[in-house]
Amino acid sequence: MESNQKIAVVTGAGSGIGRAVATAMSLDGWQLVLTGRREKELKDTAESCKKGVTLVVPADITAPDAVIALFSEVKRHFGRLDLLFNNAGISAFSDSFESIPFAEWERVLKTNVTGAFLCAQQAFRMMKEQDPTGGRIINNGSISAHVPRPHSAPYTTSKHAITGMTRSISLDGRSYNIACGQIDIGNADSSMADKMQEGILQADGSTRSEPVISMAEVAKTIVHMAAMPLEANIPFLTLMANRMPYMGRG
Repeated sequence: MESNQKIAVVTGAGSGIGRAVATAMSLDGWQLVLTGRREKELKDTAESCKKGVTLVVPADITAPDAVIALFSEVKRHFGRLDLLFNNAGISAFSDSFESIPFAEWERVLKTNVTGAFLCAQQAFRMMKEQDPTGGRIINNGSISAHVPRPHSAPYTTSKHAITGMTRSISLDGRSYNIACGQIDIGNADSSMADKMQEGILQADGSTRSEPVISMAEVAKTIVHMAAMPLEANIPFLTLMANRMPYMGRG
């Protein structure tokens, strides 16, 4: 591997924000490892990446052994890691707090928190042990890391947990030149935002359509965060559709 190559792992790379970011990072000169559950979708993303090396490694990020194998493959193929975009996640909405099934709570927390932790931990280990040490982790948070939507306790809890993890990684990584930041995105124009445009429950009990922000703007912002020198960091960044009901959501 050439010393000037930049190596990144993108989780949840088979669709949505993960695919858009991978495509944009490829154009910016990054060598990519794309991971997620669905190999076909990952290969489709790889085809959209026009430059550099794109390695497809399907993995279940909630399984510790699968995550270890993923990062072992990164090390075997590239020898180092410069960036983890910790993007994979799922959403869930229930009728009301008291009716949330335990299986739904467990599924959301396992993916959004445990999965993100396992990937960040393996990335941290690689970045700490490689020569030169250092790298960057960008966690995909959410507007829900700040304020909830109605009937979204599992998802909101998971994204508040991501904020705590971001802060902990940022602190623990200082000695090893590991930077950690978080992007909290509001209504990116992906399949997850379809319900926002169709009409979604608001805090006042009404149902209203909400605006979305283009995926290109999201990808461009993450490419900027990724390209910063390790001497600089954006700990938290909120990117949202300007007219969405976030300010004063209550």
